[in-house]
Amino acid sequence: MATTIAITGASGKLGGATLSALLAHRLAPPTSIVALTSSSSPGSATWTALASQGVQVRHATFDAPESFDAALRGVDKFFLVSTPHIALDFGSDEEVPDGKGREGHHRGAIDAAVRAGVKHIYYSSLAFAWDPVAKAPGSTSKAGVMRAHLRTEAYLAQLVREGKLPHVTILREGLYNESWPLYLGYFDVGGADADADADRTEVPLAADGPVSWTAIADLGVGSALVLTAASEAYGGKTFYLSNPASSHARSLADIAKLVGEARGGKPLDVKIVGREAHERYYVAEREKEGPAVRWWVGTYAALAAGECAVEDPTLEGLLAEVGVKATPVEECIRATVTKGQAGSRIFGLQ
Repeated sequence: MATTIAITGASGKLGGATLSALLAHRLAPPTSIVALTSSSSPGSATWTALASQGVQVRHATFDAPESFDAALRGVDKFFLVSTPHIALDFGSDEEVPDGKGREGHHRGAIDAAVRAGVKHIYYSSLAFAWDPVAKAPGSTSKAGVMRAHLRTEAYLAQLVREGKLPHVTILREGLYNESWPLYLGYFDVGGADADADADRTEVPLAADGPVSWTAIADLGVGSALVLTAASEAYGGKTFYLSNPASSHARSLADIAKLVGEARGGKPLDVKIVGREAHERYYVAEREKEGPAVRWWVGTYAALAAGECAVEDPTLEGLLAEVGVKATPVEECIRATVTKGQAGSRIFGLQ
C-alpha cells in the first residue's frame, strides 16, 4: 500500500508547488495524496481544481484546528506548510506571547496529527537563522518573521523527545524569488502604489545583506522529493532548501539594480538609514501599519548578520536528481516588472 501524504495549503504557493511536483515527476500516486484546503464546499472552484488532479481533497483550516482530526485520518506523512496569517505575530507592539502567534495555529494542526497517528511531520520553516560562522542551522534569529517558525520547530522537537512523534523533519525553505518586492521596501510594480514606485529612485532600508533567493517552483520540487524519500533519510534533521549563497546570493542593493535594469535602465538604489528612520519612513510616508513595520524591520538586521546567506547543498542535489535547473532571481525580477507594468501584482511570504 502506498504511503499517504497530506499537504496543507495545497492550492497555495508552496503547498501548490509541492503538489504539482509530486504529480509532474510521478513521485507518488495521485490517490495517495491528500490535498487539504480551507474550502469546506466540494463544489467550490478550489475544491474542484484540486479534485481534477486525481488527488483526495479534504477540508482543514487553521481557524478550526479540530478540522484536522478527520482530515488527517489514515495519513502517514504530513507536510505542514506554515499558516499565512502573519498578523497573528504582531497584534501590538509588544512581542506576542509564545502560543499566541502563528505557532498557535501550527500547534493545533500538529496536535491533531499526533491524535490521528501520523508517523512523520514535515514542517516548512523559513530560511533565516543560518549561522555563518558554524555554517549550520542556528536556533535564534533577529527577524520577527522567524519567531513563529522557531517556536514551532521547538514544539515539534519537544513532541519527539516525549515519544509522541516518531519522525520530524524541518525544511527551512528559501526566501522566495517572488517575494523580492516585499523585502525591497514593499516595492509595488502593479498595485495601488505602482505609479509612485515607477518613479522611485531610492529605497530606504534599515540594513542589507546577502540572500540566497529561491524560486517557489524549485522549492516545491525539493519538498516533494524529501516527502517521498524514506523517513529514515530526513527524519530528525533540520536543513535548508535554498540555493547556495556562493552562486545565487544577491543583496537588496543588487535587487534594486536589477529592477532598474528591468524597467528600462531607470536607476534604483538602496539607501541604508538604520532601524528608526526605516520605521518612520514606512509608517509616516508610506502609510504602512506601525505594528507590522516594527515587526518586519528586524528582517534587515538578520540579513546584515548573514542569516540568509545559506550554504546548504541539499536543494541543489535534489533538483539534480530530476534534472531541474534552479531558476535565478534575475529571471523572476524581469518577469515581475514586465507583468507589473501590464497591471499585475505579485507578493509572497512564508
